[in-house]
Amino acid sequence: MSEQPASAPRASNPPVSTPAASDLPAGIAAALKRDSAGLVAAVVQQFDTNEVLMLGWMDDEALQRTLSTGRVTFYSRSRQEYWRKGDTSGHVQWVKSVALDCDGDALLVRVDQVGAACHTGTRTCFDGRELDAVTGSSS
Repeated sequence: MSEQPASAPRASNPPVSTPAASDLPAGIAAALKRDSAGLVAAVVQQFDTNEVLMLGWMDDEALQRTLSTGRVTFYSRSRQEYWRKGDTSGHVQWVKSVALDCDGDALLVRVDQVGAACHTGTRTCFDGRELDAVTGSSS
């Protein structure tokens, strides 16, 4: 996820730990269980094929931007700034739905992905990265 940040300069982006800076509805904010950095994992899935495309991180502001703009915004843990998927690559993620999991500690963001989801240029961040594993059976 090395895509460049959204156009707002770093100085204007509030730190992750300030959820009060967001307009996220109180009910949603209260339901989120954030990690120690104030972030929630966001699993991104192609809406029509169910492909898991990538995993990103959101704080309250990134989630509010995602819910209110129709485009997915993440919070970069390494750069400590917001970035909107596709602003520099053109590989836009159009929001189709957003759901909170039963524990409140993960989001499922269903999107219409334009182009590659991974910064390496592959369709998903998991393409070609399978690990050897013993498989189970239900019988």
